[in-house]
Amino acid sequence: MGNPNGFIQVKRKVAGYRPVNERKHDFSEVEQTLDEQDRRDQAGRCMDCGVPFCQWGCPVMNNMPEWQDAIYRGDWKSAIDLLHVTNNFPEFTGRICPAPCEHACTLNIHEEPVTIRENEASAAEKGFEFGYVKPIPSGPRTGRKIAVVGSGPAGLACGDLLNKWGHYVTVFEKDDAVGGLLRYGIPDFKLNKAIVDRRISILAQGGIRFKTNVHVGLDLSGSEMLGQYDAICLTIGAMKSRSLDIEGINLNGIHYAMDYLTQQNRIIHGSHVQEHMLIQARDKDVVVIGGGDTGSDCVGTAIRQGAKSVTQLEIMPKPPEKRNSDNPWPYWANIFRQSSSHEEGCERMWGILTKKCIGEANRIKQLQIADIKWLKDNDGRMSMEEIPDTSRMINADLVLLALGFVHCIHEGIVNEFGLECDHRGNIQVNQDFMTSKPGVFAAGDAVTGASLVVRAIAQGRDLARSVDAYVRKI
Repeated sequence: MGNPNGFIQVKRKVAGYRPVNERKHDFSEVEQTLDEQDRRDQAGRCMDCGVPFCQWGCPVMNNMPEWQDAIYRGDWKSAIDLLHVTNNFPEFTGRICPAPCEHACTLNIHEEPVTIRENEASAAEKGFEFGYVKPIPSGPRTGRKIAVVGSGPAGLACGDLLNKWGHYVTVFEKDDAVGGLLRYGIPDFKLNKAIVDRRISILAQGGIRFKTNVHVGLDLSGSEMLGQYDAICLTIGAMKSRSLDIEGINLNGIHYAMDYLTQQNRIIHGSHVQEHMLIQARDKDVVVIGGGDTGSDCVGTAIRQGAKSVTQLEIMPKPPEKRNSDNPWPYWANIFRQSSSHEEGCERMWGILTKKCIGEANRIKQLQIADIKWLKDNDGRMSMEEIPDTSRMINADLVLLALGFVHCIHEGIVNEFGLECDHRGNIQVNQDFMTSKPGVFAAGDAVTGASLVVRAIAQGRDLARSVDAYVRKI
């Protein structure tokens, strides 16, 4: 703890975003950076608590006090080395993680937590800038071959560790480029894809083999793969989008959020999309149904495409500005938040039920919506009730469904192997991440349901430990 009075002497200071009038016209990253002295001062606010609740709140159990102190002292090598002990990809989580660590930070009792996420991103960038992040040669090769299906954060974390431990790792990706959700699910204004490419290059130089445009279960059968590899790791995500069971939902102009975001990312990546396939917001009244991060990403993308208006509908009530008594520190704070995209121009509506899609010539033109209230019974179960006389129409030329995901895609490898799934449709695994098919493991969103990138990384790391133990015994 370099500065025992840092949290008293220095106020929390965030880097903030580029000016709205500048950033909403491009897809460059919106977040700014502090100068080095400010960043070191912010790291010096860490109290090195006897019980680091920040670490408790972090899915990968980052050693926050240690690397905050390293940043404060300007020891960037120690900072990135300490981060890599628990987190394979701090440059990703430092940009896109909602930072449960900050919610658990002791200073959040007074709503002034350490800027842990931004500090993490700074340590990662300094690590790359000074050449501290290098390919790590594996240990002596074991001769064991492991296939990782899916190149999102869980698959990359798993493959990274298994390769370092001496196994031959091949990562299969159904798309044309590696990265999964990081590549095609998250807009460039939050995560520039050069950041993804930089890490993939490090992993490839370290010995991981990547195969793109291979849809395992369709292009390559699971049985073929089992004959070639000692273990298979399924990190295929949870990409089965949730829809609405309402009249008119199949009208033209209604799209899943992930189809919209993926297409825009592909365009930025250099892909050509035929005119009749374009999902374009320019000069349209855009309605995003769903109030989560994916919905926010749709808002920012529609604004950059030149939407006439953007409205975001959320079925849940508006969260409070401050924590309620039943939501105390150090738990995740269920409070009102505004993303950079919301700041750029968006009407947000809470407690809204979407009742009907109304079209003209088979194309969406309006949505029928109504206000709802949420009721809680004696057992704490929530139910909604439409408020009388609130039904109304809103204009909608483009509707984006950002309602989350049901479960992983079953068509392909899951069905081929006949894997057991839980009641929600996620792949069922035992305590060692083994599926119902011997030698086939699974982790990440395919097992937990859609969650955070940092949780996927944590699951990928745990998966690697189990697979390592398994292949060393066979």
